[in-house]
Amino acid sequence: MNERKGIITMAGNPLTLVGNEPKIGEKAPDFMLLDSKLEPKSLKDFAGKIKVISVAPSLDTKVCNLQLHWFNEDMASRPEGVVVLNVTMDLPFAIGRFCATEGIENAIALSDHREASFGLNYGVLIKELRLLARSIFIVDKDDILRYVQIVPEETNEPDYDAAMKCVETL
Repeated sequence: MNERKGIITMAGNPLTLVGNEPKIGEKAPDFMLLDSKLEPKSLKDFAGKIKVISVAPSLDTKVCNLQLHWFNEDMASRPEGVVVLNVTMDLPFAIGRFCATEGIENAIALSDHREASFGLNYGVLIKELRLLARSIFIVDKDDILRYVQIVPEETNEPDYDAAMKCVETL
């Protein structure tokens, strides 16, 4: 399995990313995630839609919470053909409880805890922590990867505006 160092840090400490690094313009890698009811979800479940994939280490942290809330609020004004998938390593039950408590209704929160297939297929699994690196991937209606943003410092928020500019061009 590929390992990449020098891409991200957490509180200034360097971490290792594990997995394949997908390239913009290529077919987006598939994945198997779980929703809060333990139902499997893969790329094909969102076929024909623009997929904004917001990736975070854990919903139980301030920045991850802010990130999901930002996308949830932004999605309220997006057209029907756009979907936000929020992917973490949190357990599906915790994701369900979090979304219910926090009023998350426009973004779909999913768990990669079982197989880490998203983390490995998108190259954002943090070796030292078995968490996912904060990142954003945008996949078009034809499942072509159009945008990748891996946030260099895990404690920082992503550049939302840059990601949304990509969505607006699709």
